[in-house]
Amino acid sequence: MHSAVDVVYRDLDTSPALNDIIVKKLEKLSRFSHHIQRSRVVLDSPHKHKHKGKLYRASIELDLKGAPVTVTQDDTSIHVAVRDAFNAAERKLKEMASRRRNTRHQEYQ
Repeated sequence: MHSAVDVVYRDLDTSPALNDIIVKKLEKLSRFSHHIQRSRVVLDSPHKHKHKGKLYRASIELDLKGAPVTVTQDDTSIHVAVRDAFNAAERKLKEMASRRRNTRHQEYQ
C-alpha cells in the first residue's frame, strides 16, 4: 500500500491488534482503488446515553484523486463498527469504479 495511514483513538485505549486489522483492511481497499492517497481511521466513543449503553464509532476517511470518501458506522462493539465501516467503504469504492468504467465506455460508443 502506497498511501499514508493514520489511526486515531479518541476516548479509547490504543489496541495493537485493532491496528493490525485496520492495516490489513486498508490494504484490501487499495485493491479496489489505486487512487487512494491518504487514509485516516478515527475510533471513538461519542455517545453518553445511559439507556442505550456504550456505543463506539468507526470513521474512515479516504483521500482519493478526484473525490474524498468518508464512511461512519456505530455499534456496541468497536470491532463490529470497524468491520461494518470497511464493508461500506468497499461498496462505495466498487460503486465509484463501476461508474468510472461506465462513463469511459459511453464516451467511446
